[in-house]
Amino acid sequence: MAQRVVPEAIDPEAVEAARAAAMPEEMLHLVVGVFDALSDPTRARILYALTGRPMCVRDLAIITGVSESAVSHQLRFLRDRRLVKPARDGNIIRYSLDDHHVGALFREAEYHADHVRQAIPDHPYS
Repeated sequence: MAQRVVPEAIDPEAVEAARAAAMPEEMLHLVVGVFDALSDPTRARILYALTGRPMCVRDLAIITGVSESAVSHQLRFLRDRRLVKPARDGNIIRYSLDDHHVGALFREAEYHADHVRQAIPDHPYS
């Protein structure tokens, strides 16, 4: 087996700082799972709808334009990644975002997309 050659760093300090700041593997897999969940248009529509209020499967199916079965499948995917949570309301189960971080993450992605769409340069955090 050929041995992998590691190139010399251009900026060793930057490399070392990035290594020191790198997140643990377990956390990295959780973060990648969140972005994986956001990578599907139907799931993104569901999450966006849930930023406003809790909703049931039927109403989410109407909004997304897919079957109730497909919405249920996507909700299970989102639930497994702790992005949504169910709550029983009589005979109806309504889904909501798991916590406020999900809405904030979605809003930040939307802000970034808007900046890209309008070719707006980055601005400093206030």
